[in-house]
Amino acid sequence: MYNAYMPTQPSKNLETFPNPNPERDYVINFECPEFTCLCPKTGQPDFATIKIEYVPDQLCVELKSLKLYLWSYRNEGTFHEAVTNQILDDLVKATKPRRMKVVGDFFVRGGIHTVVTVNYQKQ
Repeated sequence: MYNAYMPTQPSKNLETFPNPNPERDYVINFECPEFTCLCPKTGQPDFATIKIEYVPDQLCVELKSLKLYLWSYRNEGTFHEAVTNQILDDLVKATKPRRMKVVGDFFVRGGIHTVVTVNYQKQ
């Protein structure tokens, strides 16, 4: 019998944990090949691979919360440029990294392949 109860739900809450080596610069990379949002013009799904690269300072993002955060865009209408910038803004706010890059590599739509790259550098 199928159980429709889902124990996890999408969330905009990005959780963090203390960087185990804050004295050292090191790079963390994440790749989410199953990112989905909705086209704000047509309501059709837009699929993308979201790539995140960052050098943490005092905090690191917790992976389950990142997964649920990215999942939260599944039913939101948003432009590629807007969602890629929003992901960077939210991750920077949560983790306060030394530097971060987010790449939204969106599948071809209407014959056009879109890649949006946004960067943050701590001052």
